[in-house]
Amino acid sequence: MTQLGIITDLNRCVSCLACVVACKQANDVPVGNFWLKVLRIGPNLKEGATSYPDVEMYYLPMSCQHCENPLCVEVCPTGASVKQEDGTVQIDKQKCIGCQFCVMACPYGVRYLNEEQRVVEKCTLCEQLTSQGEGLENRGDKIPRCVYACQGRARWFGDFDKGLEDFQGSLKADGVTNYRLIEELPDKELVVKPFTEDEVYRLPDAGNDPVGRFILRKPRKWRS
Repeated sequence: MTQLGIITDLNRCVSCLACVVACKQANDVPVGNFWLKVLRIGPNLKEGATSYPDVEMYYLPMSCQHCENPLCVEVCPTGASVKQEDGTVQIDKQKCIGCQFCVMACPYGVRYLNEEQRVVEKCTLCEQLTSQGEGLENRGDKIPRCVYACQGRARWFGDFDKGLEDFQGSLKADGVTNYRLIEELPDKELVVKPFTEDEVYRLPDAGNDPVGRFILRKPRKWRS
């Protein structure tokens, strides 16, 4: 089994929007539309605080979650939306009639109608890159553009069925291209800081079983 997806370390995201720009450029996303957005959550009062400015906030990159039981696939009348063997949810534009049932069914609002082509579009996890070759080992830049462009080492791409150890980021340093999410390096600032299982979240589940994961160590305002 394979379930490709992205883990985002929300404690590292600073909303630089490099991921958004890279996504739009790589996938020719129309002006006014996005496959990836970065939402600001907060500011909220810190735990135990009673007044401002004792607040906290974080940024939440939002894109297709490539759900295990995607509602968009269930409602599609033509079979244009499909769950593929690699676990990603893709759209066959030859079958899409632009009815937008999938847009209305998506719990996260990450699909839109391309007005010019009259077909629905969304994040593909850069399938044109990730489908090249076999496995995820030594893929270099064959990873989603949002992961490749992330200068804060906040986004990681891999196969959930292989565990978190499989996830890679791509910020280049010391001649190394692909860093692992769980990896020991001499410079501890180059890797994700420790986290526990209860600090790994998913977006709210509407029966669709979202695949994407988010690491959030502190603030406690958001619950899975």
